Amino acid sequence: MNVLLISQCDKRALTETRRILDQFAERRGDRTWQTPITQDGLDTLRRLLRKTARKNTAVACHWIRGIDHSELLWVVGDRRRFNEQGAVPTNTTRRNVLRSADENQLHSGELIRLLADMAGLMHDLGKATEAFQARLCGQLEGRNLIRHEWVSLRLLEAFVGSDDDATWLGRLACPSAEDDARWRRELRCDGLRGHFDSPFKTLQNAPLASALGWLVVTHHRLPALPKSREENDRFQMSRLRGLLTQVQPDWNEQAFDQAEPAAFAPYWHFPQGLPVSSAAWRRRASRIAGRLADWRARQPGEPAADSLLNNPFVMHLSRLSLMLADHHYSRLQGDSAERVKGDADHPLWANTLEGGRPNQRLDEHLLGVAQHGSEVARFLPRLATHLPRLGAHKGLRQRTRDERFRWQDKSAELAAALRERAQQHGAFLVNMASTGCGKTLANARIMYALADPTQGLRCAFALGLRTLTLQTGQSFRAMLGLGDDDLAIRVGGSANRALFEFFEGLAEARGSASGQALLEEDSHVLFEGATDQHPLLRRAVADPEVSKLLLAPLLVCTIDHLTPATESQRGGRQIAPMLRLMSGDLVLDEPDDFDLADLPALTRLVHWAGLLGARVLLSSATLPPALIQGLFEAYRNGRHHFQRNCGAHPGGADIPPVVCCAWVDEFNQQAQDCPDPASFGRAHAQFAQQRHTELARLAAQPRRRAALLSAPKPPQPGAKDIATLAAVWAPAMLAAAASLHQQHHSVDPVSGHRVSFGLVRMANIEPLFEVALALFRQPVPPGCRVHLCVYHSRHPLLIRSAIEQQLDRTLNRHDPSAVFSLSDIRQRLDTAPELDQLFIVLGSPVTEVGRDHDYDWALVEPSSMRSLIQLAGRVRRHRRGAVESPNLLVFDHNLRHFREPGRAAFRRPGFETDGPAFHLSTHDLHALLRPEELAAIDARPRIVPPPVLQAQQRLVDLEHARLHKHMLPSVAPAHTPAGGLMSRARSQAATTPPALELNASTWWHAAPQDATLTAVLQRAQPFRQEPSPPDVTLVLLPDEDGDDVLLHRVIEGPKRGQNLYVPIDRSLHHRVPDDAVRGDRMEVWGTTDYLGALADLALALDLPLDSCAKRFGTVAVPGDQQEEGWRYHPALGFAKRR
Repeated sequence: MNVLLISQCDKRALTETRRILDQFAERRGDRTWQTPITQDGLDTLRRLLRKTARKNTAVACHWIRGIDHSELLWVVGDRRRFNEQGAVPTNTTRRNVLRSADENQLHSGELIRLLADMAGLMHDLGKATEAFQARLCGQLEGRNLIRHEWVSLRLLEAFVGSDDDATWLGRLACPSAEDDARWRRELRCDGLRGHFDSPFKTLQNAPLASALGWLVVTHHRLPALPKSREENDRFQMSRLRGLLTQVQPDWNEQAFDQAEPAAFAPYWHFPQGLPVSSAAWRRRASRIAGRLADWRARQPGEPAADSLLNNPFVMHLSRLSLMLADHHYSRLQGDSAERVKGDADHPLWANTLEGGRPNQRLDEHLLGVAQHGSEVARFLPRLATHLPRLGAHKGLRQRTRDERFRWQDKSAELAAALRERAQQHGAFLVNMASTGCGKTLANARIMYALADPTQGLRCAFALGLRTLTLQTGQSFRAMLGLGDDDLAIRVGGSANRALFEFFEGLAEARGSASGQALLEEDSHVLFEGATDQHPLLRRAVADPEVSKLLLAPLLVCTIDHLTPATESQRGGRQIAPMLRLMSGDLVLDEPDDFDLADLPALTRLVHWAGLLGARVLLSSATLPPALIQGLFEAYRNGRHHFQRNCGAHPGGADIPPVVCCAWVDEFNQQAQDCPDPASFGRAHAQFAQQRHTELARLAAQPRRRAALLSAPKPPQPGAKDIATLAAVWAPAMLAAAASLHQQHHSVDPVSGHRVSFGLVRMANIEPLFEVALALFRQPVPPGCRVHLCVYHSRHPLLIRSAIEQQLDRTLNRHDPSAVFSLSDIRQRLDTAPELDQLFIVLGSPVTEVGRDHDYDWALVEPSSMRSLIQLAGRVRRHRRGAVESPNLLVFDHNLRHFREPGRAAFRRPGFETDGPAFHLSTHDLHALLRPEELAAIDARPRIVPPPVLQAQQRLVDLEHARLHKHMLPSVAPAHTPAGGLMSRARSQAATTPPALELNASTWWHAAPQDATLTAVLQRAQPFRQEPSPPDVTLVLLPDEDGDDVLLHRVIEGPKRGQNLYVPIDRSLHHRVPDDAVRGDRMEVWGTTDYLGALADLALALDLPLDSCAKRFGTVAVPGDQQEEGWRYHPALGFAKRR
C-alpha cells in the first residue's frame, strides 16, 4: 500500500517522530512522508510511534488508494490536532467559540468537586490516634479494634452535632476556640464509653454533613452487616429502611465486638492533637466550607434530610474521586512535583514506605488528597473525550454481501436512526437473533452505528464464561482486523489465556487454523486519547490493571471485570469498571445463562450502566420476558438518576427518561421510545410474538427433532446409591447412542466407516463419573467402536483446555467433511476395523454454553427447559437441512428423581425448589412438557410465556414464574396478561411504601440511601457465592524424578499472593486404575498423558516443570469431601471417593 504520513508534533516529540519516520519513508516536506509499505511494516511503524509517544505527539497516516482518494488509517498521539478525516486546520484559536463542551454539562459537577475536596480534608483525621501512629511505628500489630475512618466519622459528628448545614459550615469557615474544642469534647468514643447511636442519626439535620460522613467512612470499604449477625439473624427486608442510621463500628471492623473497654483507649486518644489545628488545613477547610455554604444557599427551598444520600450519582462519583485521589496520592514519594506542602513541623504521619520509613505527614496527606480529589472530580465530565476510540471502521460500516446477514444492515440502520435521541435519553437494545446468524458481529455494528461518528466507538462486551470470552475476542480480531491496541481481551486469569494461546499455536503449526481475515483490506482509525493530559486518567492509568481495562476502545471481558463497579466492598476495585461504564457502552452476551442467584448482581450492573450514562444491549436468542423487563426497569431507574444530574434540563429537573428501545433479530427490527415499564412490556411482547410466529414457521422443517426416552429405574425400589443407578443407566445410554448413530451419521469417504459425533449430557459430575466407569464395563454392540471423551469442570486446567481445544477442532462442522482430515480422527478411523464409529462426549452442563460445537445427535438427562434449548442448539449447529427422525433424546426423569425421591429433582442445576410454591407435582416430562414444546425444541417457550402460568405442573412455566419472582418488585399472583408479563401490585398510597421482597429489583426499587450506600445487599445477594464449605484447590505436581505426579492441596500462605502446597497424595489421592477405562471396543478419546502435556507446555513457555504444574495443573473440587479424599484418572477427572 502507498501511505502518506503527516506529523503535527511539537518540541522533542517532533524530533523523535522524524527519527522514526525517516527510517520507513521518504520526506515530502518538513512534516510529510510518503512511501509504499506492507501491512506488517506499517504495523511496526505504528508500534514504534506509540512506544515513544509523548503529550506533544500527533501523527496521522493516510492510505492513498487512487486518484483523488485517500483514507485515514490511524492517528498516534493527540487526535485533536486533526479532524475525523485527518485534515489539519488552517488556523486555530483557544477561544471556545462553539462551547459544545457546555452541552449536557454535569449539573452537579460543582457539588461533586466540593464534596470530594472537603471529604479529602477529613477522610483520615482518625489517623491522629495513638493507636494508628503506634501501628505506623510497628509498635501495634494485629487487627484494628476500630478503623481510622470510623474515628474520622465520629470526629465529624462531634464537630457538626445536631446543627444544620448552614450553621456548621459557618463555624468551619471561621472557627472559634470553642469550635476547635468541639472536635474532641463532643466525641463519642465507641467501646470506651459504651455504645452510641449511629452518627448518621445525629447528622440527619445536615444533608451535606451526612454525605461527607458517608464519604469519610466508606473511602476504604462499604459498611456491611457483621457476619456474626448475618449468621444468627438472617437479613430481613424490614431492616433495609433507614439502613444508614443502624450503622455501628462493627459494620466497619468486626474485631470491635471482641475486646474489653480498656483496649479501646488508644483508639480515642490524640496525644499530638488533630490536623485541624494546621494552618494550611484550616485555610483550605475555610475556603471549601464557604463554597459549600454558597452552593447550599443557591438551592431552592429546604432540602430533605436525605436528599443527597438518595442521589447515588453524586454520592458514588464523589466517592470515586476521593478514592482515586487517595490511592494516587498515597503512592507519591520523595520530592514528587505533585505533592503539596503542609506544616513542616507537623508531628503526625499518614503512611510509610517499605521498611517502615515515614512517607507523608498527615496534614500534607489530607491537603493533597483534597486537592487531587477536586481535580479528578473537575474533569469527570470530559473523561470520555480523552480516551481512545475506534472510528471510521470499514468492516463495521460496509453492508454485507451474504443474504443471510442482511438483517445486520437493517439493524445498524435502525441504531443510526436512534443515535441523537439515544445520546439524550439513553438506549436499551435487545438482539434476539438465532444462533448462527452472526449476533457477535451484529452487536458490534449496532453499537458502532449508535456511537457519534465524529468521536468513534467505545464499548465493553461482557460475557459469563472465560472460554467464550476468548473465543469472542479472537472472533472480533479476525472479523474486524483489530490489534491489541484496539481490542483488549480480559478473562480473569492469565493461565486460561496462556493455555488458549498455546493450543492456538499448536493448531497453527498443524495447519488446522486459518489466518486469513474474513474482511479483506479492512482499515480503521484508532482515535487515541491524550491520557497523560487528563488529570483523572493520569492518575487512573498509573495502575497497569486499570490501564488494561480502560484504554482499549473495545473490551471483551468476563462480566467479573465489570461487576466490581457495584460488588466491590473494599479496596477501590470499583474505580476501573466505573470509569469504563462512564466512558463507553455495554453489551451483555447471553445474560439468561446466569444462575438465578447471580441475577441481582447482573441487575445492579445494568442499573449502574444507566446511572453512569452507558447504553446497553442484551444479546441472546432465549431471553425470557421477565428478565428483559427487570433489566429494563433497572436501566431506566439508573438513567433517571443520570439525567437528574447530567440531562438536557439545567438544574437537574426530575423528568423521567423516555428511553430509546430497539429489538432486532434475523426476521424483524423495531424501535420505540418507552417512557414507562408498561409501554416497554407491550412493545417487547409484540416483538416476541412476531419472533414466535417466525420460529413456528421454521419448525415445520426442523433441524432437531426430540423424543422422550424412558429413564431406567433402579433394580430395587428405593435404591439411591449413585453407582447402582449408574449401572442401569449406562447400558440404556449405550443402546440409545447406538440407535441415534444408526439414524444420524456420516460416511468417511476414505475408509467407508459410518461415523457420528454425539453428546450425552448429564446434570451433575458425580453421577457422570460413575456412569463413565460403568460405560467402560459395558459390552459394545458387534461392529461398533466407541470413542469416549469425559468432559466437565473437574479436570486439571491443562487437561480441560486440551480437551476443549480438541473438541473445538473436531466439532467445527461448517465443512462437514473437514473432520475426516483431522489427524487424530484419521488415525482412529484408519486403524479401527469396525464399520460403525461412535465419538461420544459424556459431559456436564459445561457442554451447553460457551462452545461453538456441532453434534450429530444428543442424549440428555433433563434439568430445565433453558438447558434443553441451549443443548439443542449444539445439534446440527453448523449444518442446515431438516431431519426426519429424532436426533435429540431426552430421558423422561433425571437421576436425582431416583436418588432423592419426594424432593425437588430439577435443581442444581434447575429452577425447582423444595418449597411449595415452586415444587413440581410430578417429575415425568410426559406431563411437564406440552407436545408443541417437544416436537421442535427452540426458543419459543422461553420468549413467550403461556397466558396462565402453571408453575407446579409445567417445566417452562416454573422457569417463568421463578424469573418473575426474582426480577420484578411486588409480584402479584402468577397470571400473565396478553403482554406476557405478570401484573404487579403497586402501592396506591403515596405515603405507604410498597412491601418489598428481597430480590433483584430491591437494589433499584428501594430508596438509594438504603440500597446503594452499604454492602448489605451485596452480602445478602452475592455474585457467584462461594459454596459452603468452600471449594478446595488441588494441584498435581511432578515428583522429584519427573516420572509421576503427586496430589497436593493449595492453601493460602501468610503473605498475600503466596501459596503453600501440602502433599496429600498418600492419604487422600485414590487413583483409578488404567484398566477401569479400557473396554471391549470402547476407548478413551482425549488427552490422558498429563505429564507429557505438562512437559510440552513447560518447554513452550520456558518454565520449570514444577512451576508450570503449579500454574496449569490446578483444579477446584467440593470442600465437603476433605476427610475421605478424591478419586482421579486423567481420562475421568476428579470425583469424591465412595
